[in-house]
Amino acid sequence: MHITAFLDRRLTRRFETYDSDQDGYVERSDFEQAGARTTAAFGLSDDDLRAKRFQEQLLGVWDHLYAVTDANDDERISLGEYKAAFAQGLLERPESFDDVYLPFLDSLMAVADHDGDGHLGVDEYVRWTGALMNLPPSVARGVHARLDHDGDGLISTDDLLAAIRAYYFSEDPEGPGAWLLGPLD
Repeated sequence: MHITAFLDRRLTRRFETYDSDQDGYVERSDFEQAGARTTAAFGLSDDDLRAKRFQEQLLGVWDHLYAVTDANDDERISLGEYKAAFAQGLLERPESFDDVYLPFLDSLMAVADHDGDGHLGVDEYVRWTGALMNLPPSVARGVHARLDHDGDGLISTDDLLAAIRAYYFSEDPEGPGAWLLGPLD
């Protein structure tokens, strides 16, 4: 996979959101911390089945990411390793993404979708993106508005999955994927 300047900026931004403690590396503990923050943000105890499933799925994302990126077996991922994995074909096609991200998004919806309507309102979206990825509320509101294609104030799992795919596979700087994690520096 060719890493364009635009994709390079997106990969750097995504790496920063994975790195919960901002130490320059992504480790399992970053995922554990992000999971705990997210379930706590929605008032779930550690023994709640939704919290357990979410944590399991989130750690599954970690396991997949770690397995294909940690080139030097130090149990952490550097920005260089993360970008190199993409250059070497970590994501050959958008469909390969679904196997990991769809179960994760389903577990996220079970935590964040308080009314169970299958959609996230702006407050739910702001809460989970702040807790999981440290997005500031103003940025999360802007992202939610961009993902809300029909203007009804709600986004679905399909909307999120499409935006995540576009984040990695689209070179459209105005598309929803480009803004998934807020404006790129």
